[in-house]
Amino acid sequence: MATHVIGTAEGRVTAHKLDAIGWGLFFIWVGIAFLANLGWGVGLLGVGMLVLGGQLARKYLGLTFESFWAVVGALFVIGGIWELLSVRVSLIPILCIVAGVALVLSALVSTPRQ
Repeated sequence: MATHVIGTAEGRVTAHKLDAIGWGLFFIWVGIAFLANLGWGVGLLGVGMLVLGGQLARKYLGLTFESFWAVVGALFVIGGIWELLSVRVSLIPILCIVAGVALVLSALVSTPRQ
């Protein structure tokens, strides 16, 4: 396990490099997916794996784990699998329902901040 401390100059440099590498890999993957005509399912799955891999790298390097990007990565993976399996039900309404339920539950469970 690396010894980077969140908020240090070394940690910020590492986070910046990791972000640059992630964006570079994203554009390389999208280019390959378009050139090879891999389809939306494989493309989305690859993007999701890159995003989740970036969050795993952040955790391994002792940087702040970004929950938002982990959720985005998971949604890309789900969307890719959904497309590859050719599911007939639209994913958007299901995601809206899940998001709504999550918001309602978080409002009911959370404690007020002072």
